[in-house]
Amino acid sequence: MLKQVLIAFANHFSCERQNYSGSTLLLLRTIITKKIAHMDTTAKSPVMLYTEQTPNPEALKFVTNRMIFRGIADFKDSEMAAEWSPMAHSLMELPYIKSVYFNNNYATITKELNYDWTEIMLKIKEFIKDYVEKDGAIVKDGFAEYMDKVLAESNAIQFTGEGGEIAKKVKELIDMYVKPAVEMDGGNIEFKAFEAGTVYVTMQGSCSGCPSSSVTLKAGIEGMLKRMIPEVQEVVQEME
Repeated sequence: MLKQVLIAFANHFSCERQNYSGSTLLLLRTIITKKIAHMDTTAKSPVMLYTEQTPNPEALKFVTNRMIFRGIADFKDSEMAAEWSPMAHSLMELPYIKSVYFNNNYATITKELNYDWTEIMLKIKEFIKDYVEKDGAIVKDGFAEYMDKVLAESNAIQFTGEGGEIAKKVKELIDMYVKPAVEMDGGNIEFKAFEAGTVYVTMQGSCSGCPSSSVTLKAGIEGMLKRMIPEVQEVVQEME
């Protein structure tokens, strides 16, 4: 539609050239022509997709040259996917897909245990590539606001009262030092609570159910938090 409007403007300037100076007409036509050419190039740009291994043998990153979802969207059950993400819901209807996690330009897919990647990887790549090429709905409008509301309600409880300041420090350290590292591996970590010396977190994407996540929690995250915040005694993964 926008392209048609631009072409109509270009035709208008050609027909009404007596009303414009030569330099103005040339400038306007050049701008419009470049805009149309850019739109054509963008429309024809193919979807590129490749996979990356993660520390979790049951999860793979499917990385594209398109923005899938700006931010994080984690779908561990079909009910949540059906409510908020047509793409995740369609993927999870496939018998070999357990969960779907979106983060900017990639999707982390966790498979069911009784399937091998050699059997299903190409099928998933073709599905995602075709879905993105057709501009299928990925995550519904309002999801980010919904998650922000859930997080705000949780923070309102955690960051007030006794231990509130410690909880804030714990969350800041996790967001600053831990999140960037786990996102590189196709996963995410979210602070949930601090109670009686115990930090509760949830793992998402490739980190959820990863065999090495317990080692990461104890040797990495727990050790760091204990050194920097003496009140922290342990870090525990909360299952969703």
